Amino acid sequence: MQTFIVDDLINTPDGKEADRILRSCVHCGFCTATCPTYRLLGDELDSPRGRIYLIKGLLEGKEATEKTQLHLDRCLTCRACETYCPSGVEYGHLLDIGRYKIKEKIRRSLLDRGHRFLLRMVLPYRRRFGFLLRCGQILYPLLPRHLQKMIPPGSRSRNIRQDIYSRKMILFRGCVQPALAPETNHATIRVLNFLGINTVEISNESCCGALDHHMTEMKSASYFIKRNIDLWWPQVNSGVEAIVVTASGCGVMIKDYGYILRNDPDYADKAGKISSLAKDISEIFSAEDINNLKKHMKFNHSRTAFHNPCTLQHGQKLKDSTENILQQLGFSLCDVPESYLCCGSAGVYSLLQQDLSQQLQQEKVRNLVSGKPDVIITANIGCQMHLQQATELPVKHWIELVDAALV
Repeated sequence: MQTFIVDDLINTPDGKEADRILRSCVHCGFCTATCPTYRLLGDELDSPRGRIYLIKGLLEGKEATEKTQLHLDRCLTCRACETYCPSGVEYGHLLDIGRYKIKEKIRRSLLDRGHRFLLRMVLPYRRRFGFLLRCGQILYPLLPRHLQKMIPPGSRSRNIRQDIYSRKMILFRGCVQPALAPETNHATIRVLNFLGINTVEISNESCCGALDHHMTEMKSASYFIKRNIDLWWPQVNSGVEAIVVTASGCGVMIKDYGYILRNDPDYADKAGKISSLAKDISEIFSAEDINNLKKHMKFNHSRTAFHNPCTLQHGQKLKDSTENILQQLGFSLCDVPESYLCCGSAGVYSLLQQDLSQQLQQEKVRNLVSGKPDVIITANIGCQMHLQQATELPVKHWIELVDAALV
């Protein structure tokens, strides 16, 4: 694709990066077939190709409008287009640049700014979010039905005893997962310990920064990123093998630290090292001999439907890793039609684009239950909570099933 990026931008890091990505696009249109919003709306400007043209025009000096902003907002950043793009266009990185640039030109409404500010002031902060969640659980009978669906029942945190081994990995806790589903990391600690691995949790670590980054708040996103790097670095120097992440949305973000801070002279090298150490829990399993684990498992022969989060299969390029592990361990997986499509959660998308999100949610649940499963499993806390709102079937992280099967 030929580009004519304006002079005052072309020599900046963002301008050079956008130019590189744009030139790799041959506008073939393969991306449109896998784009959830294009499938729903049928509007070219709500497809990756259309949004690429909008970003290209923005960078070439064309007028920025609220309509342009809306089409960029509607993107889920699911990155399915990247998986199926024959030219390898890095659409996700280009979209980030486009969103940052249009923020400089278009001021959002007061209501929209207030909504986004409240999300940013609550969700990334573990204590604030946990307190509000507990309040919601206490007041549950008094809440409207649509809010009740968003509030899971309370569960107690537990101290998990670990046998001591020489191998050690950091276990990232995240911001909302400890309050919404603490059993996910509890199960991870027990299963990894069974594999001879000790886990270290950093109590005062921050949100991974994804929420602020995707809402174009780079200053606060950088704060979260750098704070985590500083907190993890002593453990890195002590020889931890990996930073294990059980929420694939956080995993794809942490793996991008090196890219995001590539031009930061103080943090570029450290961020690159952190990104190389970040591993989805499925990657840890793939590198271990799990035959001994299988020998100690007892199954109840329930049918399971696996929802493969976009951040796992498209963002981290781990399309079949979890399914292969579960089948190797002996779990019975149902076929899920159109498994490449997003469930509509997409971070805070379900709170900012509720209509589109709910349409995708309903479609995804129909596909997941089509094989008549007894339980739905996934690999991301956002998807887990989003799907649970639309089905009576239990929705869990897959590591919980592995832990429950161990005897």
